[in-house]
Amino acid sequence: MNDIVIPPLSHGPVADRLKNKVAFVTGTASGQGRQVALLFSRAGAIVLGADIKESENAETAALARSEGLTFKAAVADSTDEAATKAWIDAGVAEFGRIDVLYNNAGFAHFAPVEALTQAQWTETLKYELDVIFNPSRFAWPHMKRQCGGSIINVASVSGMLATPLLPGIAHAAGKGGVISVTRQLSMEGAPHGIRVNSISPGPIVTPTTRPVLDADPVFRTAFEGWPSLARPGQPEDVAYAALFLASDEAAWITGINLPVDGGMSSKAGARA
Repeated sequence: MNDIVIPPLSHGPVADRLKNKVAFVTGTASGQGRQVALLFSRAGAIVLGADIKESENAETAALARSEGLTFKAAVADSTDEAATKAWIDAGVAEFGRIDVLYNNAGFAHFAPVEALTQAQWTETLKYELDVIFNPSRFAWPHMKRQCGGSIINVASVSGMLATPLLPGIAHAAGKGGVISVTRQLSMEGAPHGIRVNSISPGPIVTPTTRPVLDADPVFRTAFEGWPSLARPGQPEDVAYAALFLASDEAAWITGINLPVDGGMSSKAGARA
């Protein structure tokens, strides 16, 4: 039997794929949001990145500067209406438009249903759904005025199917909601040339998941076995999918939920 092939990280040419576009990205302080912001910048976009973690977001800005990229960091909480509106309106006033909105920010409590409190349930839904709703509604009038734009919402395979060893009923509810919101917004946006899609990452190694993987060998085994492909995902894998949906290459794609999960959602059970 042949050895299992471990696929490379997602990669490919990016130059000018977002040339002259202005992209707003939430949750850019680390992980997937940081990689998306940097890749969009490398593709020629002016990127405005918001996060509540000021020092970490400044690190993203420093990385962008080291490559000669255009990235403008801001401190803003996407659950805060006033702060979100001010961030988007100020960016549009400075750069004239908003071509891409990438709603990446989020937070969830993970616990079995009998252990999850009402407060944790409510906070999770706030940080899974309000973070999509607020930026989208404040970007909406600008995109309508310019007759187009691409909104990309970060959902999860947890919003598509039950995930073993991950007790996240509130997270599942929130991400399932993101997928449904995406479909509805795509219909409302279509007459105005606004495309709305979602990405559902599978098992991705990030600063959030890595400590759990390092501490729990049972979870690591399951996590690494969920994809069909022989490795867990990395932020770059999500970023390249986002780049496609943000670009004019996807001009006739709207209302979809794109799993970026190494085949996890297409099979039953873990990889042997």
